Amino acid sequence: MTRKIFNSIVGTSIFTTLITLILLNILNEENNLINFGVGVISVLVAVIFALRLSKRITRPLVEVNPDDPKINYSEINPLINKIRIQKGKISRQSNEVRSGREQLSLITENMNEGIVIADTRTNILSCNSGALRLLGAENVGEGQSIYLLNDSEIFRHCIQDAMGGRNSCCILKTEQGDREIIASPSNTTDMVNGIVVFIFDVTEKQQLETMRREFTSNVSHELKTPLTTIYGISDMLANGIVKPEDVGQFGQNIRSEAERLIILINDIVSLSKLDENSVPHEDTETDLYNLAEEVTERLQRKASEKNISLSVIGEHISITGNRTVLDEIIYNLCDNAVKYNNDGGFVEVKVSHIPTKALITVSDNGVGIPPEHINRIFERFYRVDKSHSRQVKGTGLGLSIVKHGVMYHNGTIRVDSTLGKGSVFTVEFPIENKK
Repeated sequence: MTRKIFNSIVGTSIFTTLITLILLNILNEENNLINFGVGVISVLVAVIFALRLSKRITRPLVEVNPDDPKINYSEINPLINKIRIQKGKISRQSNEVRSGREQLSLITENMNEGIVIADTRTNILSCNSGALRLLGAENVGEGQSIYLLNDSEIFRHCIQDAMGGRNSCCILKTEQGDREIIASPSNTTDMVNGIVVFIFDVTEKQQLETMRREFTSNVSHELKTPLTTIYGISDMLANGIVKPEDVGQFGQNIRSEAERLIILINDIVSLSKLDENSVPHEDTETDLYNLAEEVTERLQRKASEKNISLSVIGEHISITGNRTVLDEIIYNLCDNAVKYNNDGGFVEVKVSHIPTKALITVSDNGVGIPPEHINRIFERFYRVDKSHSRQVKGTGLGLSIVKHGVMYHNGTIRVDSTLGKGSVFTVEFPIENKK
């Protein structure tokens, strides 16, 4: 603006000087040289005058502070008001953008999932800590290439597909576990403006899916075995190819396999109810010592067959819980201790307490559990020694029912075992009412 004012003044001065020179030249042609000199001097004076005048005129504009409410220049007040209005709009928009970024950052930083936003050059615009953690990346942030988060071919293809305008999904296997990558383009009028990438930890999901397949396979096998036996014996009886003196034995075999089938179905139903938390909440005050005595009494016959001593010691401790589920917990622990014990061994159930917790400890001097198997014994149908397990009656669901029953009562269970010397299962329940 200063230059425009300056140029205007200088132009006017030069124009005036030229007109003056022309007039002087017409009036006095003999004094051309003198007139020329006077003209040059006039131009210089006009330039100096224009420069000083332009600075003086524009000084208020240069020195003015639009935020000062005391300013009162009638000539430039409209301009100052427009500047103030525009500055206010810019400030509000800037605050809104800053607030939006802070809110987005707050939300994404508290997410377990990862989220990454990148531009068309695959440079990161935003990346939360969840993405860095799930992909095992460090020191990667805004402005850097998204490919620095993971250098695998699968991840690269997923990002490239999204950059090409296609939704892309893949499973990425890392040292930390399985990651599901979902990359989506941000399109406007058939043009990709960037991509949004979501990262999910699907390790547990994959494990659950594997467990589901194994469970289905094991259930099918466990159901098929007794049914095949029952069908085969029934077919022989129906066709009259069994000797009369063997009918009783065959009938006993059918009853045994049917009993095994019923136990398996009952265990599956119990486990399903505990899984779905659909066990009726008929919680009552239950004396654990009395319950342990009832359970051991039912197992006395089985223990006597192997000459195993079965005893209950401790004190009377009561908790509020589902008596049926508590019965299954103690029964399955004691039943396993008897089944996987040696002839002449012992099984001891101890009921005790520590502040705010009731303890049930089931000890035996049986075959024990190898250390590498302890973390898996609560899995459904998991057998430590499959060859020995064929000789031992059971569904393979007992300890899984124990685990879920303990969780139902907000308790914990731990195992200490030495191979060839025995095992100790300790269950802890909160004494206060279950909520």
